[in-house]
Amino acid sequence: MANYTVADIQALRERTGAGMLDVKKALDEADGDVDKAVDILRVKGLKGVTKREGRSASEGLVASSITNGGAGQIGTLIELNSETDFVAKNDKFVALAQDVLAAVVAADAADLDSALAAPLQGKTVKDVIDENAGVLGEKIVLRRVARVEAPVVVDYLHKTNRDLPAQVGVLVGTDAKASEVARDVAMHIAAYSPLYLSRDEVPAETVDNERRVAEETARNEGKPEAALSKIVEGRLTGFFKENVLGEQAFAKDAKTTVGKVVEATGGEVLGFARFRVGA
Repeated sequence: MANYTVADIQALRERTGAGMLDVKKALDEADGDVDKAVDILRVKGLKGVTKREGRSASEGLVASSITNGGAGQIGTLIELNSETDFVAKNDKFVALAQDVLAAVVAADAADLDSALAAPLQGKTVKDVIDENAGVLGEKIVLRRVARVEAPVVVDYLHKTNRDLPAQVGVLVGTDAKASEVARDVAMHIAAYSPLYLSRDEVPAETVDNERRVAEETARNEGKPEAALSKIVEGRLTGFFKENVLGEQAFAKDAKTTVGKVVEATGGEVLGFARFRVGA
């Protein structure tokens, strides 16, 4: 029988995030050598990558970085997913996220494909993620990457569960004047999840569809024909107030809007990104 203790099992579980049974089998095969057991878990795990492809990875974390760039600052936001919250809070998974983020930033990657192809530890980000998936025994996915460039970029990470890493991440880019309210705006975005910066960003087909739905709804409600136009435009305005950042009621003062808060600084918000894990 292999020579190892309960403490060895626990240490290997903490080191790799692997399950109890897998850890015991690896220690048996390695005759109690912990380092060899780690390698065994990695090899067996890599063989299982294909089997894990169809599984759902809806837990995980968000991570962000802000660096200085030619036009001011560059903010990068990533979402790294796992299958369970047990792995999401594992030190190895958290460290992997930071390594991936650093590689994405170093490669100036602005989209998922270029992020996965970015060099990391002599391999690609995708290869390193797959190797870690083998050790951790779960499907791990780099799901999204966002990049915001502006004179000033602010990030905000929010924990929805104090026992887990941040699961909501926001980047906000502003000019110098609006930077004084940038963090408040970032916290607002985390809470109210706007889809667009301004009405101009809302696709025409989305506006047309909202107008059509509003009209059909009003007709089904038996509203008078003469009032339809006004009712439809009112409901369309409601859609904008719900989904456009500048028109949302400000989280810290519902009597005003985000747009008015920013306007009071004499500056403007130039862009934003928001991720919520699994959403």
